[in-house]
Amino acid sequence: MRFNPKRWARAATRCAAALLACAAIAPAVAHQVDTNAPLTLKDEGSFFVGGRDLASDTLSTLPQADPNGTVTVEQMYVQYQIPAHAKAPSLVLIHGCCLTGATWETTPDGRMGWAQYFARSGYPVYVIDQAGRGRSAANAVSIGGVRSGRLPPDALPAGFFVGREFAWTLFRFGPKYPQAYPGMQFPLEAQQQFWKQMVPDWAYSMGTPNPTVPSLGQLAARLKKTVLVSHSQSGIYPFQTLASGASGVAAIVAVEPTACPAATGDVSVYTRVPVLLLYGDFIAQSAWAPRYAACRSFADAVNQAGGHVDVVSTTDLGMHGNTHMMMQDRNNLEIADFITGWVGRNVH
Repeated sequence: MRFNPKRWARAATRCAAALLACAAIAPAVAHQVDTNAPLTLKDEGSFFVGGRDLASDTLSTLPQADPNGTVTVEQMYVQYQIPAHAKAPSLVLIHGCCLTGATWETTPDGRMGWAQYFARSGYPVYVIDQAGRGRSAANAVSIGGVRSGRLPPDALPAGFFVGREFAWTLFRFGPKYPQAYPGMQFPLEAQQQFWKQMVPDWAYSMGTPNPTVPSLGQLAARLKKTVLVSHSQSGIYPFQTLASGASGVAAIVAVEPTACPAATGDVSVYTRVPVLLLYGDFIAQSAWAPRYAACRSFADAVNQAGGHVDVVSTTDLGMHGNTHMMMQDRNNLEIADFITGWVGRNVH
């Protein structure tokens, strides 16, 4: 990103009412990384966290497979990259509804995603697939039970698939499919690649809290000092993880969370770590407006209780046109620079 004096001046003016945004402008330039240099890693790999063993006699309806046995379900897959000269804290990237950890990888049009960019910035990066999605797999035991007639149809897990027409407005690509907002930053020329990222979502069949939450707690305790970076549907998970008493959570970055904890409840637990709530553009004219308002009320309550919650829009930073999928927008790395700058200032 080139330094633009006019953009800096516009952003600085806005910062009169938002000191955090003002502090963020300089780090956004200072933290930029050479994306053409070789990526040097100390280690990379994967592992699983959490899960439970389940004995069943409905594992299969195929004659060649034994229906009896024990399987592990509700586990969470974790893929990691540790840069050669890593610094604390690590970052855990948690995808949202109907998606997988691919959210954070290469963008639909082939540009660098946040996962690699954060690693290039020196942070150990851990990308998860929520329980029941992607490489964490879904619990299909009840499907065998229904197909064999051992269980009623309503025993099937509650899952859903989001169509591109609904996702278009939900992700704020435009007011209705296929119309785009003027100046919108998502690379629509590569939308077919994005639609292929979407998968069936079984979250509503897993209870509350989602099994991903205790797994995040185990992961945070293992990492000892980590920032939980959530998106959309997973936005509540870091707060639930913190409230569960999990150790190792150093901060929370919630990118357009679908929900925040209630502002009217006891918010004292959320005063323990710094929190960033980050939003894109076109909020006012979308279904995200009431969600933003509720999270803003939560932030006010935590700050009044002595905590530290920053609510920032990309428009506060002079960036316009950002969607719900800002980690894949054309200016995704500028936003990543802002996040690493915020982490650098607030996590010690």
